[in-house]
Amino acid sequence: MPPSNHLIYIPGILLLGIMIGFVLGARAAREQARLTERREAERAAARAARAARRAARERRAGGDGAPADASEGDAAAPRDGG
Repeated sequence: MPPSNHLIYIPGILLLGIMIGFVLGARAAREQARLTERREAERAAARAARAARRAARERRAGGDGAPADASEGDAAAPRDGG
């Protein structure tokens, strides 16, 4: 039979490990949430910038939806984004 101090030591160390894991896991989860939020904000800003550039390009082209570099008589193929 193990000594009586093991009845306190082993569960104590186990609980200490659980508490440390909980604290470190919560910190990692908060950091991941911040990173995700920042990434979403950057993507939203990039989308807004692209939309603004697209709107400016359409205004320069006359607002007819044609690309700014296409002449009016050109039957340019539509761009597929790639």
